Amino acid sequence: MHFAAVALALLALAPARPAAAADTVDPLADARAFQNYFTGKFPNVKLEDFVNGPYSMNADMRRQWQEIEQFPPYEFALEAGKEMFTKPFKNGKTYADCFPNQGIGIRQNYPTFDEQEGKVITLELALNRCREANGETPLSYVKDDMAALTAYMAYTSRGKPFDIKIPDDPRAIAAYQNGKRYFYTRRGQLNFSCASCHVQAPGERIRAEVLAPALGILNAMPIYRSEWSGMGTVSRRFITCNSQTRGVPLNAQDDEYRDLEFYLSYLSNGLPISGPGARP
Repeated sequence: MHFAAVALALLALAPARPAAAADTVDPLADARAFQNYFTGKFPNVKLEDFVNGPYSMNADMRRQWQEIEQFPPYEFALEAGKEMFTKPFKNGKTYADCFPNQGIGIRQNYPTFDEQEGKVITLELALNRCREANGETPLSYVKDDMAALTAYMAYTSRGKPFDIKIPDDPRAIAAYQNGKRYFYTRRGQLNFSCASCHVQAPGERIRAEVLAPALGILNAMPIYRSEWSGMGTVSRRFITCNSQTRGVPLNAQDDEYRDLEFYLSYLSNGLPISGPGARP
């Protein structure tokens, strides 16, 4: 069925917003309510399994995914990412010089709020800033080399729980609230919000795609998608979602997208990193 037709049908489903997720200034309460909403909606899914997206919703799909994981389609990206990560820049330094713990096992701490700059810094942004600080040109934020790098860094953090910090800084709270607002705001010709699909209708189908729950959705990033025939970053996922709802996508790493990533990542605190992932 055409995306638009299914989309209109989804509008008739239950309210998109968890009852306890009203505009508050208590992120911890938001996260508890958000996680409780999903575990209540899907009582047979373990909390940590939500990071597996649609594969946590359906036993047959889960078996197919387990078979896919024996020869994962993102393996090429892992190899390329590791090679890139360890290859010195022209000045002799590497990505490891830009990150705590030499960049290994730190994916679960991003995005982070930079109190000096007063803005959210995603892993993708931090990687390009590392390149520019070492005299290299920035990479595309949506796929290819950036996806490979973040795939490798995610792989070194597999199993580690998201641990996103919101400092006691009004600018950090404002960024979190801005991400929350963006998540629940309807936009585009289809009048959809992010929550319309990923809170209201996870487990439902749009065409051949089973919608993933918002809880844990970023833990699996970056992902290989069959419809892309390749890897995609968090930026690519956000841009694609906007396009599918016939909205106007923002530029990769615009404040709204970074704040959205900050908000969604915080809500998944405690759930393990499972990236890189694979999706239909």
